[in-house]
Amino acid sequence: MDFPRTAVVTGSDSGIGRAVAVALAAAGVNVGITYHTDRDGAKNTAREVRDNGADAYVRHLDLTDLPNSSAVIDELAAELGGVDVLVNCSGTGTAVPVMEMDFATWREVLSVNLDGAFLCTQRAVRHMIDAGRGGRIINITSVHEHAPKFGAAPYCASKAGLGGLTKVLALELAQYGITANSVAPGEISTPMTGQTDEEPRAKDRPGVPGRRPGDAREVAAVVSFLASPEASYVTGSSYVVDGGMLLMGPEANARLQSGEWTVASGNA
Repeated sequence: MDFPRTAVVTGSDSGIGRAVAVALAAAGVNVGITYHTDRDGAKNTAREVRDNGADAYVRHLDLTDLPNSSAVIDELAAELGGVDVLVNCSGTGTAVPVMEMDFATWREVLSVNLDGAFLCTQRAVRHMIDAGRGGRIINITSVHEHAPKFGAAPYCASKAGLGGLTKVLALELAQYGITANSVAPGEISTPMTGQTDEEPRAKDRPGVPGRRPGDAREVAAVVSFLASPEASYVTGSSYVVDGGMLLMGPEANARLQSGEWTVASGNA
């Protein structure tokens, strides 16, 4: 694939999605932006994309309304003139232990994080195959694609499932010149972790080798690489962006002094 000309980034009204949209725009890629509730945030992302010299198109996307809402991918493809890159960034989570969780909550998280990515990918890939230029599927998972978290059963299940789906896509789509990879962030300073517009380097995280949360732009840089021609031989991989968090299992186990880890929390 030549350098991509068009991309759709779901959930790009804030946080990682916004950073990805802006990074792709800086590389000359026109971007389709989706949002669920934060319309103003999506407009701000579109403004940043245009400030970087790229075109931006905005659509509302409710991934609890499936399969109908995934048609937004086709609408954006029509405006953009195709889809070279799809970044599935929309996501939600919970902080409720399994035995206290109702089925509706379980299904909502699975719908947004996994079902939505599956359906959006199907639609985007059809455009990629028809165009015959190859393409990129990049799924934003989490360190919890690889490791569990207390109180986050549907989130962990959906992210692990999305990681598995990514590998199957890599196998099935290689014949069309389409790669599929996942990017697995740790704690990133975003609205989802309760850190809107906060400076990650000002925070101390003694349990992480990097000693701080990540910046959304650090995740976006990995996504930009995976979208580029230089990554044409990279597929079926999961790129962890966590400052070393996942490496801390044995170290943390030896140093924990209380059972506070059994309290559900919303942070990565």
